Amino acid sequence: MDLRHLGHTGLRVSRLGLGTLRWARDTEEQDAAELLKMFWEAGGTLLDTADVYADGGAEYLLGRLLDSLVPRSELVIATKAGSVPDPDRRFDASRGHLLAALDASLERLGTDYVDLWQVHAFDPMTPLEETLQALDIAVSSGRARYAGVSNFCGWQLAKAATWQLGVPGARTRLASTQMEYSLLQRGVEREVLPAALDLGVGLLPSSPLGRGVLTGKYRHGTPPGSRGASTTLAGFVAPYLDGPGRRVVDAVATAADGLAVTPAQVALAWIRDRPGVAAPIVGARTAHQLHEALSVEDLRLPDEICRALDDISAPVHQYPDHEWSSL
Repeated sequence: MDLRHLGHTGLRVSRLGLGTLRWARDTEEQDAAELLKMFWEAGGTLLDTADVYADGGAEYLLGRLLDSLVPRSELVIATKAGSVPDPDRRFDASRGHLLAALDASLERLGTDYVDLWQVHAFDPMTPLEETLQALDIAVSSGRARYAGVSNFCGWQLAKAATWQLGVPGARTRLASTQMEYSLLQRGVEREVLPAALDLGVGLLPSSPLGRGVLTGKYRHGTPPGSRGASTTLAGFVAPYLDGPGRRVVDAVATAADGLAVTPAQVALAWIRDRPGVAAPIVGARTAHQLHEALSVEDLRLPDEICRALDDISAPVHQYPDHEWSSL
């Protein structure tokens, strides 16, 4: 698998990442081991997790598989901290909480360092410079090699990245921002992606298959066993099952038929090759799903198909995002 630099840093990652959101919850250890081994053998390096996935269970499961299954040194392990199970305060990005969470993540992962440590979300109750100082401490202490953010809107990302660039050499440059991005969710193109491109921050798209909808499996109903059929996850899928979403999925399916590939492969190839994208994070649950994602490595969409998909999925961006004189 080809490698890409993550933003304007020296860190290189495989251009597809493997997510662990469902590990230790829906994906048991044997299945996780199969996924990890398949991903690594295909040249994949980037593994994405978080301290809240399965209440820490995903990190713990990944830690049990490290070295015994694949060499730790050949993986880029990314984790996140800042989300908390508190209904009154969903995010805690204070320096104290973040650094304690990082130490707990390292213990669960059974490693001395993570390659990429990310603030899971913006915390309006903590001064941003305090949050960013935690990233500096983590990197300077060797507990993290690179740092990034997740779920920051455009101005939040721009402010954070600019603050870190304000004192070159003394503050840790932001390597990445992780955001939901797909043919069904292109909101990041409004402000986040332009900021990331301008400031040299790599984009790691989550849910690149539109929460599973871009696979086409919901075109003719809700399959049993899918997230859309789950009482806990149906609401997660529902927003992309509306009329505009159906039109995008139909267009993806048409393109897939013409190229003799699957809709999922078309959707992944499209997002992988978007400007500023470093590595989409695929949350494959089965070996078949991961094999389908990995087979995209040699697929490049023709320009005319890209233009057609761009047109049908284009978000509405007006003032002030477009030049005002053209409106």
